[in-house]
Amino acid sequence: MLARAVLLAEKNPILPAANELIWGSIAFLILFALLAKFVFPQVNQALKNRTDKIQGDLTQAERDREEAAKTLAEYRAQLAAAREESTRIMEEARKHAEQVRKDLLAKAQEDANRVVERAQEEIQAERNRAIAEIRGQAAGLALDLAGRVIGESLDDDRHRRLIDRYIEEVGPRGEG
Repeated sequence: MLARAVLLAEKNPILPAANELIWGSIAFLILFALLAKFVFPQVNQALKNRTDKIQGDLTQAERDREEAAKTLAEYRAQLAAAREESTRIMEEARKHAEQVRKDLLAKAQEDANRVVERAQEEIQAERNRAIAEIRGQAAGLALDLAGRVIGESLDDDRHRRLIDRYIEEVGPRGEG
């Protein structure tokens, strides 16, 4: 068969010559053996290293993702706690402000009541003073008038008692 292939090769311009075929096959086997001995292990090692690096990167990325998720959860919890704290502080401030407002209103009411009380006391004192002054003037006028009508001077003490008694009798009827 080989002889036939050789005969066919001599006649066919596309097929290589037999010695070229043999030497090419031997060179290919030697090159393949060298590649298998020296190059393929290094390529396999490089591929293995690359696979290990990619796997490590994926593992690290998964750990980073988990850590980021954990950190995010912590931040969300802190944010929720901060919101609750701010709500509590705002509520306390509102209550405190309401208490201060109530205290100020109570103090203002007390001050107003004291002012009104003082004003009423002053009015009452002024009224009593005015009534006493009017009584004195009325008594004096009554004595003068009685002296002119009778034509003689009356005892001042006696007439004042008489006029005071009359004013007290008439006074409650006139005030009420």
